[in-house]
Amino acid sequence: MAKNIGQICKRNVVTIRMSEDLTAAARSMREKHIGYLVVAEPQADGTTKPVGVLTDRDIVIAVVAREVDARTLTVGDVMTRKPTVAAEDVGIETALQDMRRIGVRRLPVVGLRGQLVGVLSLDDVLEALAEDLANIAGSIRNEQRIEGTLRT
Repeated sequence: MAKNIGQICKRNVVTIRMSEDLTAAARSMREKHIGYLVVAEPQADGTTKPVGVLTDRDIVIAVVAREVDARTLTVGDVMTRKPTVAAEDVGIETALQDMRRIGVRRLPVVGLRGQLVGVLSLDDVLEALAEDLANIAGSIRNEQRIEGTLRT
């Protein structure tokens, strides 16, 4: 698995601004069937920079469990600030070590200038690993097939 995370991450990232209502974030999650939003702010160069992340679990813990009125909160009130990010040229193994160390299933992926370029999830890693394993299994099958053909 010599790929880097920029090759396997999802590039179509759903983002939200920290000034948005928390209910808008929850609505977006429901409509898009996701549980993770990157909180991003626009930069002068036209890119966006990740400044936080918001999960459905964040909403449950901060709002539902505390019986707070979600309509009184913004994304910035609940999000995890200064998220750990990974550069798109980082190897998968390094990203997995970071994810394990901080206990997350997803990482925002950034380019050279810190601009948001994607999100890496454990699902992306498993998909890449499954592809590698399928290639290994195919090599073994072909070796056996070719040897059987040559030796008959």
